[in-house]
Amino acid sequence: MTADDFGQLFEALRERSPFHPFTVELLGGHRFEVDHAQAIVVRDGVAVFLRPGGVPVWFDHESVTQVVGDIADTSA
Repeated sequence: MTADDFGQLFEALRERSPFHPFTVELLGGHRFEVDHAQAIVVRDGVAVFLRPGGVPVWFDHESVTQVVGDIADTSA
């Protein structure tokens, strides 16, 4: 996935109203659910998701293999 596509996808997912949780799968099979629109920040092809308790998950546009959710069903 390109850095631009990455940014546009996550911006669209964050801005849906009402917000719907979605799942991100990374290389190696690590998965996490983005459960709140303000829990993820994306810039220049890099993102950080804050899990409950403030635990950060850093990832970039090259590490995403799949995003799963209502309209997000995409494979990189």
